[in-house]
Amino acid sequence: MADSDKHNYWSHTTRLMWIVLTLWFAGGILIHFFAVPLNETIFLGFPLGYFLAAKGTLVFFAVLVFWFCQRQDNIDRAFGVSEDS
Repeated sequence: MADSDKHNYWSHTTRLMWIVLTLWFAGGILIHFFAVPLNETIFLGFPLGYFLAAKGTLVFFAVLVFWFCQRQDNIDRAFGVSEDS
């Protein structure tokens, strides 16, 4: 891989990493700051803040991991460094 390709590959990978870290922070930290006001709303018999913290965050993280893997695989394939090649 040429130096310019390496730079572009790591540029794409780094950008994806920052996007995922920002989403992780938003989903894992920021939602908990709004838990108290959200608790006024009841969802499936539980306060919404509790429900989002207990269930929603876990689902969000699982989806985030799969999304990250799919996007990173696309980047790897575009630059010819995927595990399949």
